[in-house]
Amino acid sequence: MAFLHAIAHIELNAMDLAWDIVGRFAGEGMPRSFYDQWTRVAAEEALHFGLLSERMAAFGARYGDLPAHDGLWQAAEATGHDLTARLAVVPLVLEARGLDVTPSMVATFRGADDDATADVLQRIYDDEKGHVYVGAAWFRYLCDRQGRAAEPAFHALVRKHFRGALKPPFNDRARSEACLTPGFYRPLETVRT
Repeated sequence: MAFLHAIAHIELNAMDLAWDIVGRFAGEGMPRSFYDQWTRVAAEEALHFGLLSERMAAFGARYGDLPAHDGLWQAAEATGHDLTARLAVVPLVLEARGLDVTPSMVATFRGADDDATADVLQRIYDDEKGHVYVGAAWFRYLCDRQGRAAEPAFHALVRKHFRGALKPPFNDRARSEACLTPGFYRPLETVRT
């Protein structure tokens, strides 16, 4: 149950962060499609939270029964002044990490004959590829508008606004499908000993 609660908390925060991007950065002069895409991301994150809430209810639990961390909001606060930094840290670091870890979680639940939870996690995984793609596309757009090379800008922003290094293993295929190529994240990785 703690696992489902933790994932539900992440999805609820991801929904709030998508809406925060829409509201906080409304004056950035971004194209309408930027706001439309983040509104869609927020709606999908809300769907994920609802699906996880239904799974918890099936086990007699609900969101709020357990404590939760505020790591995502710490990232939001650290990048609240800079849209480019927000895109670098939230979708391209934090959400991209979901692409790395979710396939094994799906396999674990399938192996435990909990296909209902595995199906929810698979839906989240499939949608998160799109969320990372939206973040990567708009990050590149902003870097181009600012006359900056995207990969070095990403490295500098992550080093400045994200605590710690990026931890392998990486799901290179899913990240590439989401338009997040290894040149972005590999130079920032730390190898586990």
